Amino acid sequence: MCGGCVEKEYPNRGNICLENGSFLLNFTGCAVCSKRDFMLITNKSLKEEDGEEIVTYDHLCKNCHHVIARHEYTISIMDEFQEYTMLCLLCGKAEDTISILPSDPRQMTLLF
Repeated sequence: MCGGCVEKEYPNRGNICLENGSFLLNFTGCAVCSKRDFMLITNKSLKEEDGEEIVTYDHLCKNCHHVIARHEYTISIMDEFQEYTMLCLLCGKAEDTISILPSDPRQMTLLF
């Protein structure tokens, strides 16, 4: 991973979890070849561990294939919710929770 290629390391992205793609606004340019171009996504893998899906891949410079960052995205189901997390030097860190029920119990109002 290369801190010299990004504007901010692990920026806080709130609840924006990316399963694929790149956060290009945080990319300042390749520290090796000094070019600011699109990136390649390589070594993409999907594995399941303890009921959790984990997607990992590498962000590479399109020109010199320098490894800019390693991206990790996870999804798991806990009770009535899907939980998403993302951790990447380039794309940032984020968490999100979404109800799998038709009506989100967190948004129900009390009728008392």
